[in-house]
Amino acid sequence: MTPLRLVFFGSDAIALPLLEQLAGEGSALAQVVAVFTQPDRPAGRGQKTEPNAIKRWAVARNLPVFQPEKPDEAARTQLAALKADLGLVMAYGHLLRDDFIATPRLGLLNLHTSLLPKYRGASPIQTAIASGERETGVTLMRIVRKLDAGPIADAERVSIHARDTAEYLETKLAAACWPLVARVLPKLFDGKVAFTPQDETQATYCRRLTKEDGVLDFAASAAVLAARINGLFPWPGCAVGISGQPVKLGLADFEAAFASGGAGTVLGTDAESLRIATDQGILRLLRLQRPGGKMLPAPEFLRGFPVAAGTVLASRTMRPLLEHQRPSIK
Repeated sequence: MTPLRLVFFGSDAIALPLLEQLAGEGSALAQVVAVFTQPDRPAGRGQKTEPNAIKRWAVARNLPVFQPEKPDEAARTQLAALKADLGLVMAYGHLLRDDFIATPRLGLLNLHTSLLPKYRGASPIQTAIASGERETGVTLMRIVRKLDAGPIADAERVSIHARDTAEYLETKLAAACWPLVARVLPKLFDGKVAFTPQDETQATYCRRLTKEDGVLDFAASAAVLAARINGLFPWPGCAVGISGQPVKLGLADFEAAFASGGAGTVLGTDAESLRIATDQGILRLLRLQRPGGKMLPAPEFLRGFPVAAGTVLASRTMRPLLEHQRPSIK
């Protein structure tokens, strides 16, 4: 088949493995002819205006880069001039109008990092882990004017292991994009893709995360707390107050065992963790970071920051991450 002329829409580094495949062995299926991405934004501690990873990738390959503040009529005209067969969207950060979606000959497809219709919305990777899922994936769907609700072409499943953080799971999902796209593009070229409507009764929504989500309530079960710690690492990250200092948590698991202390009580240590009592089970903190320090395995952290058994860690109310109905737009 003649390679499809493909325009990529995205602003996050999660798409880089897919773009590298498209630029390499995937070039026989599709050739990226341009990139639409977010405008350069201030980033880092110095808040210096920097291009995002997708723009840097495109510039290094001498591809045209378009950075509209919003995909308006002028942007649609730019897209039309590219005479693209297909637009592929992943973590772009803009809602797209119907006329924009219809501009490429085969329309626009979106890669979403969940097994839709579950975990529509802004934080599917983090929320899947924090919700205790053992499987997620990447879904390829048509874009419609409703949040992550378009008909599905196909999905690539990815396992979630007990100690997977959001950071690590993202790398697995990034790698899963290429097998999915490579399966679908030839069928799309031949007009043989069957798009399946989503079951709206099964839809759930995950919201945008904030720093305020990084708190723990030790009245929850140890399983719930471990999943939340792992799911929210590295952003926004969970933390607890120890000796008057906010200690960040980078990895956890749990024991389904009776805890003799009250919820939040430090029980002591084992070979790889700091053990905390909860209302149901024992939370094992495996990686910790003091202010100004590095994230360290618990034994190394505790050599420089001892935490006495019997210390009680304060609980704070945790906001739900998941909504079973579409959140209202305000």
